[in-house]
Amino acid sequence: MRRTIALACVISLYCAFLPLTNAATDSKKPESPKTEQRTSSTPGKSRRHRSVEEKRLSAPKTAVVEKSSEDAQKSATSEKSSQEAKKSATVEKSPKDVKKPAVVKKPATDSKKSALAEKKNAPAKKGEKAAEKKSAATKPTEKSLVIRLTLKGDYPESAQTPGMFSELQTSLASVVERMDAAAADPNVRAVWLRIEDLSIGRGKVFELRGAIDRLRKAKKPVFAELTTADGSQYLVAAACSWVTMPPSGMLVIPGVRAEMLFYKGLFDKVGLKFDALQMGRYKGAAEPLTRKEMSPDLRESLEALVDDAYEDLVTTIGGDRKMKDYKVKTLLDQGLFTAAAARKAGLIDDVVYADQLHDDILKSIGCNDAELVTTYKKKHIDTDFSGFSGLMKMFELMMGGKPSKPVSQKQKIAVVYAVGTIVEGTSKNDMFNDNSSLGSTTLITALKKAIDDPKVAAVVLRIDSPGGSATASDLIWRETVRSKKPVIASMGDVAGSGGYYIAMGAKKIIASPGTLTGSIGVIGGKLVVGGLYEKLGLTTDVISRGANSGSLSPTQPFTPDERKAWTEVLEETYRQFVGKAAEGRKMPVEKLEQLAQGRVYTGRMAKKLGLVDQLGTLSDAVTAAKLAAGLKSDADVELLVLPEPKTFFEQLFGDPSASTDLESLLPEGLALLRQTRLFRQLLSERVLLWMPYSVQIR
Repeated sequence: MRRTIALACVISLYCAFLPLTNAATDSKKPESPKTEQRTSSTPGKSRRHRSVEEKRLSAPKTAVVEKSSEDAQKSATSEKSSQEAKKSATVEKSPKDVKKPAVVKKPATDSKKSALAEKKNAPAKKGEKAAEKKSAATKPTEKSLVIRLTLKGDYPESAQTPGMFSELQTSLASVVERMDAAAADPNVRAVWLRIEDLSIGRGKVFELRGAIDRLRKAKKPVFAELTTADGSQYLVAAACSWVTMPPSGMLVIPGVRAEMLFYKGLFDKVGLKFDALQMGRYKGAAEPLTRKEMSPDLRESLEALVDDAYEDLVTTIGGDRKMKDYKVKTLLDQGLFTAAAARKAGLIDDVVYADQLHDDILKSIGCNDAELVTTYKKKHIDTDFSGFSGLMKMFELMMGGKPSKPVSQKQKIAVVYAVGTIVEGTSKNDMFNDNSSLGSTTLITALKKAIDDPKVAAVVLRIDSPGGSATASDLIWRETVRSKKPVIASMGDVAGSGGYYIAMGAKKIIASPGTLTGSIGVIGGKLVVGGLYEKLGLTTDVISRGANSGSLSPTQPFTPDERKAWTEVLEETYRQFVGKAAEGRKMPVEKLEQLAQGRVYTGRMAKKLGLVDQLGTLSDAVTAAKLAAGLKSDADVELLVLPEPKTFFEQLFGDPSASTDLESLLPEGLALLRQTRLFRQLLSERVLLWMPYSVQIR
């Protein structure tokens, strides 16, 4: 059925595109070149006659006229003095004329070259090489470029979807790749960042700031254009050389705020209850389901996290804008600024419109004719779908067909993305929201592919996951520790609980300052629906054998014996978690036990405590992987991205978990339903390594 729908979609799209592409093709048809070809190859004209015509046509462009070898020989034979006079006349021409000769292709036996070669007693071949070098040196350089990139959306941490629909959702890696390409391009004079509705966490902010820093180190000034900006957008802009807003713009930076949504009140109304078990004093992942407010322990943990995020915000803004900490804190207390007020406070540099900013950029680089490019390094898709071949081309693009590449001889660094809630089995991708799952089987397959590739020197495991299944996390961890090639862990916005678990086996762990990590603890439990059944008039009748046979029943809470049995399972899982973390961090178990207890840390806090090795970006992790593999830090390597991304059609028709149209149209209105679906998926696992990643830091 799905294949029939997919084929119908292809035919419908093809029929819609066909009239447009045919019209475009007809309007772009070039004139027939046959007439010109016959004219240029008319046999009635001799070589000498054509040479005379070329000289006659080129005469108005310059006073220097070059003879063919045949004319030169006749002139030398008849009048030697006349030839000398002509040479003198040529020498007496102005320097301007000498530097800009007529663009006439010289015959291979050019008399002027022969004379110069004889005069210098050098072979003609050497003279030709010198002339070629001179000609190459006088070629015009390529046009200077100003690159404008628009930053908006949430930039998922994964490889970009291939095919026609690749631009529907741009990945973080593709944006950073374009910025790094601009840094290495000698024709790029400046970069203009138009920062719009950018909805990203602190880890991704740090990645973009790192790319901006590399641009500035490459002597490429970066100009930021803001309209209405919040904290994350401003942190990206503050890393730039120059920050502007239009007169109507607004800056909102009221500090840091953490919010947690609790479901206990809703559960009470509908008769639901979550019977929770937890290992770790601060392991509050189940609290949204069991409480109406934070417990004192969870509040203590999150207050420390918010304090560190606030200090990082103050330090970052102060460093970028050259302000003292106390002044930054005063400005954060004010929080809301018009464009003029932001400029007066020193938070931005100028209040201008986009067209004025364009003029200012050209003036600052001293190049008024620089070309503004808005599609720099974007993949061009051929949209000529006319004819049967056009239909095949459209179908290939929709299916995510990739052009064949020559086999590379470069060494590779594999970048394996671990994104989403960790579950057993295969990954499931959701095109329209962030509830994708990370399957242990999918990730292990990707790791094995990288490790078994003889050209792969090392592996970077890029993690953006709050954790999930304890068993799935352990299976992934096992694959990292048994790898014969160095594995470097790189953390994005979140790498907590199971997300930290899969990083523990890496040779080195690199996090961003704002990464949420740690949460070394375990939770378990079940959702009890007996109260809901009672409200709905539903009843059950039970026949059981075994003292703990009801431990998996959704109609009743745990009995004391059942709770004891499950607690022992969770204690063993927690003991393994702490022991493996201590082994990976080369730390006494007792010390790591004090850092565990389910407590969440920022990347900065984790670095101080020894839970991560370094603060850095994905680019820093790739460099660390090169060094770990015995390569130089600047070695030219190819990045192998795994798992390979699914095409648009594979996600739309091949994944039963794909979102419905209603969800894509009403993502905010159905946020609670999506969260409930995630809970349902996780609660099918009896033991979880899961952190309260729904905390929003703003």
